[in-house]
Amino acid sequence: MKILGISFGSKNGANDSMCKEALMGAQELGAEVKFVHILDWDIKNCTGCVACSRSLVTGKGNLCSLKDDLEELLELILDADGIIMSTPVFEKGATGLFHTLNDRLGPRADKGMNIIGMKIAEEHGGKPIDPRWIKDKVISFMSIGGSDWGTGAQVDCAMLALPWAWKVVENKVFQWSKKILMDDSKIAEAHELGKNLAAAAADIEKARWIGPEGMCPHCHCNNFNIEPGSKKVVCCLCGIEGTLVDDGDRFSFVYPEARLQLAHDTLPGKFKHAEDIKELEGSFMEFVKTDKYKTLMNKYKTYIEPLTPQNRH
Repeated sequence: MKILGISFGSKNGANDSMCKEALMGAQELGAEVKFVHILDWDIKNCTGCVACSRSLVTGKGNLCSLKDDLEELLELILDADGIIMSTPVFEKGATGLFHTLNDRLGPRADKGMNIIGMKIAEEHGGKPIDPRWIKDKVISFMSIGGSDWGTGAQVDCAMLALPWAWKVVENKVFQWSKKILMDDSKIAEAHELGKNLAAAAADIEKARWIGPEGMCPHCHCNNFNIEPGSKKVVCCLCGIEGTLVDDGDRFSFVYPEARLQLAHDTLPGKFKHAEDIKELEGSFMEFVKTDKYKTLMNKYKTYIEPLTPQNRH
């Protein structure tokens, strides 16, 4: 059983420390542990070139056009049975680098897209896709904030697990990071989180969410989009649409059972999303061939030149 810890915090700071404490807990249960301080790695921003998703659906494998340290990091991620991630809270959510990693892995890591890519490669003699991309895995998150402002952190974190369809075991937010190493109970929580993650990794088929029950009964997210003037709500994480119900002394979120098949972390939901993207991409590629598209692009390209650091005046 292999557990990988990834910290997005400052060197030897609270995030590194809490992540290592969790790894110590996992090691107690027999896990082989490894640790990454991600600021030591060169992870470039995603450019949105869509080379990853297009390579999957054209039988060319699982590729990225950027050259940096991500492929080496991916070897560690793909090889692990469970992952512990610790991120500082920046502006109520996860750090920019956390989002960068999520951006780089989102379409490329999507379980549904990889299954489709595997089928295409097999049927048309394309480049095989490493089966580790669709391997079941468990993950736990710790968001460590400098104050009590962290209402977006749990959604940001769980978004990283969503494309892979990994099972999230725990998703904790710790406040007031400067105090955290002075609080033995918080250190104990991190240690227990590591043990819980290792136990889940040892029997992934039975792995389940063990954190507090969330507003969404499916993914336990507490953040929702509410349609103005109605009771219709959409879970910000799994995307299930339902209704906000006033039970008198509390609100609850209910949804038709059929909507579960469209959740963004289920295979049926992912396959539906892939079909939608395929239809959109197809119509856009046809549009690119038209005179209207060429005229529009010429208008925008010739309208104004972008400023650069060398030519900003």
